[in-house]
Amino acid sequence: MYFELLGQFKKMLGQIGHWLDLATAHAREEGVDPDTYLELRLAPDQFALVRQIQSSCDNAKFAAARLTGTEAPSHPDTERTIPELRARLQAVIAYLDGFQPADLEAAATRVITHPRWQGKFMTGADYFREHAQPNFYFHVTHVYALLRHRGVKLGKLDYLGPLSLRDVASAS
Repeated sequence: MYFELLGQFKKMLGQIGHWLDLATAHAREEGVDPDTYLELRLAPDQFALVRQIQSSCDNAKFAAARLTGTEAPSHPDTERTIPELRARLQAVIAYLDGFQPADLEAAATRVITHPRWQGKFMTGADYFREHAQPNFYFHVTHVYALLRHRGVKLGKLDYLGPLSLRDVASAS
């Protein structure tokens, strides 16, 4: 199950890349530098678009690392352009591509700790369900909302991405 869920994280990171394509085209139509979109935010105390994308990447890679008991790659959050963010997205997708189902066999019962939890822990199952997955989608959804708010033409199918649709006749 966790392997497939990491696959969904990869898909959504790829969708962010698609949204950046649409944002770049929109900015050019508007006659503005696409990189100015990276400072978009919905509220003064909220992360800007650039940090929302970095956080989406971080949540995906840390979920994989913590669930497998491995070390996540370091990304110093220095991206300041859309091409740099694309490279970050691709690096995290490539990292997630390195996992196999067997790597996540013990994920549900793994003890997960975090410095902010002040000496407490969660099981891998609880961590993924209560922390990793909601945090990932929180930041991904903010990326989508920020670009929509700026006028980038994104719809629900742009959010969902390709679906695993099958022909009804093949189900029997």
